[in-house]
Amino acid sequence: MSKQFKNPPFEYIYSPNFPEILESLNISLFISTYQVGKLIVVRSQNGYLSTLLRNFKHLMGLALNQHCLALGTKREIWFLPNVPGIAHKINPPEQYDGCFVPRKSHITGDIRVHELAWVGEELWFVNTRFSCLCTLEDYYNFVPRWQPPFITELVPEDRCHLNGLAVVNSKPQYVTFFQVSNVAGEWRKNRKNGGCVMDIESGDVLNQSFSMPHSPRVYNNRLWVLNSGYGELVVIDEKSGEKISVVQLPGFTRGLTFCGNYAFIGLSQIREKKTFGGLPIEQQNQPLQCAVWVVDIVTGKAVASLKFVSGCTELFDVQVLPNIPYPTVVGFQKNTLNKIFIF
Repeated sequence: MSKQFKNPPFEYIYSPNFPEILESLNISLFISTYQVGKLIVVRSQNGYLSTLLRNFKHLMGLALNQHCLALGTKREIWFLPNVPGIAHKINPPEQYDGCFVPRKSHITGDIRVHELAWVGEELWFVNTRFSCLCTLEDYYNFVPRWQPPFITELVPEDRCHLNGLAVVNSKPQYVTFFQVSNVAGEWRKNRKNGGCVMDIESGDVLNQSFSMPHSPRVYNNRLWVLNSGYGELVVIDEKSGEKISVVQLPGFTRGLTFCGNYAFIGLSQIREKKTFGGLPIEQQNQPLQCAVWVVDIVTGKAVASLKFVSGCTELFDVQVLPNIPYPTVVGFQKNTLNKIFIF
């Protein structure tokens, strides 16, 4: 099955069971791509996918729950609360069960924001350029809250390429970065096997043999990480630090979320050779994909896929929205936003 958008020319194909999985779990998917600056909302109805696109420049991390969507972009973080009371009024009427409306943005400057996460009702985010985790206050671009113990000063030098954040029991618990380094850009020299997963509370590095790791997550009491340079989903033993490969997929793995017995994993092609060239995944005998794959975490088998075959080659984040299977997001291109008044 396929569908094509004229402007921009997005085209995707999906396995017949992909819509069935979304419907059986009663979820929708939110996907970000910084390459073309799009938020992609994937929904299913009666066995067919419907995909919504919204423009946000250099969009990377997403923090999503039933109440609010936060988006990390090139120089700001956008907040779009869900206003379900107006969802049925958005054209076409009586179709949507959620409506995320732009409400405010916070200017961070170009901090190369990566992952975002809700910690209770507070938004935390990865400030990659300054090598720290941050929150927001109105007066400041950002408020530093934590940095790796080897980072000696907060300067915009991307010293270790801090990128991923896992929240456990309403507190930040794990991060990923590319190398233990206190020197600007030093991580670029050891992309194949210097990547790390760190426990925030103790400051201990659990494992430092990853290739460009991303997207640490704790699900079903297990720590999952994407070993991106190998295209892998792995599980880490939190005591020994041993990493166990669950599945290898045909792409640079980045963006991970879970629901039920399934993991939803973003895959990207490798187009920028200065940063991503020479990775182990390039030795695979099959073409790399820009896609979202569904993996059964009980069997470790890939069971369904949504592949972007034109208009997009890289994804960053993938998030599940539970119990709202057919939401919409109000954008800026049309006149809809001008006619919404919430008071």
